[in-house]
Amino acid sequence: MPELFGSDAYAPKEIALKVETVGVAKAHMATLPLLMLGLLAGAFIGLGGMFFVIIKSDASLSFAISQLLGGFVFCLGLILVVIAGAELFTGNNLLAMAWADGQITSREVLRNWVLVCAANLVGTTGLALLVYLSGHTHANGGAIGNTVLKIAFAKQNLVWHEAFFKGVLCNVLVCMAVWMAMAGRSVVDKVLAIIFPITAFVAAGFEHSIANMYFMQLALIIQYAEPATAMNVIGAAGNTLTVSGMLGNLGPVILGNLVGGSVFVGLVYHLIYRVAAAASPNATPLIEKR
Repeated sequence: MPELFGSDAYAPKEIALKVETVGVAKAHMATLPLLMLGLLAGAFIGLGGMFFVIIKSDASLSFAISQLLGGFVFCLGLILVVIAGAELFTGNNLLAMAWADGQITSREVLRNWVLVCAANLVGTTGLALLVYLSGHTHANGGAIGNTVLKIAFAKQNLVWHEAFFKGVLCNVLVCMAVWMAMAGRSVVDKVLAIIFPITAFVAAGFEHSIANMYFMQLALIIQYAEPATAMNVIGAAGNTLTVSGMLGNLGPVILGNLVGGSVFVGLVYHLIYRVAAAASPNATPLIEKR
């Protein structure tokens, strides 16, 4: 009866098949839809970031509660990506499984990652501009904008190795959320699979490259449009946010996200379900090689 109504989850071996099959489709997607879906994913993650800032701007909450609730509402971003459909760079790091199995080439993987990451950047930029123009950053007596500035400044000042390893840990959890969402057969299944890993990475303060694009670009817009506000929040000692500072954060975080998602999730599961299965005399391939 559960199978009749589709309420049973896919087993891990079946998830591995789905991840590879989806990875092949993503790698072969035409450029225009790939870019458009990348734009949407950037905006979706930005919406999760916007939701997160609302919680963080409430000074009445304790650190633990604000981190936990902030992580919970940030889940909106990946829920929109998975359920509505979009191309997110960090989730697409799972293409490493299809690559390791010989289903797609290195060139195809790099094409997807570069185009999607660039489209995510444009999507976060567009959303950051819309959010600022809407006047949202002035909400809660300006606390929203102030919180964005503080978040961006903290990210800009992360040392390289901390940004990298926080990026690794972040995308282990993000890709596990995507992996578990593929086990679900319904919208509710997928949403529940996403909530706990994403809440955990946000609450722990790990670094997500696409979310950082939104936070840091919105902060740069605020600093440009309202220099006095930025000065009051972060400029007491002559500090400013810069494009080079943003790139200095995104570099190690993107590399960390790549390692966390492609190596610690994608390639580890490849070793478990593909290499180990191939070593078994009775193994049957999940996907026929091209």
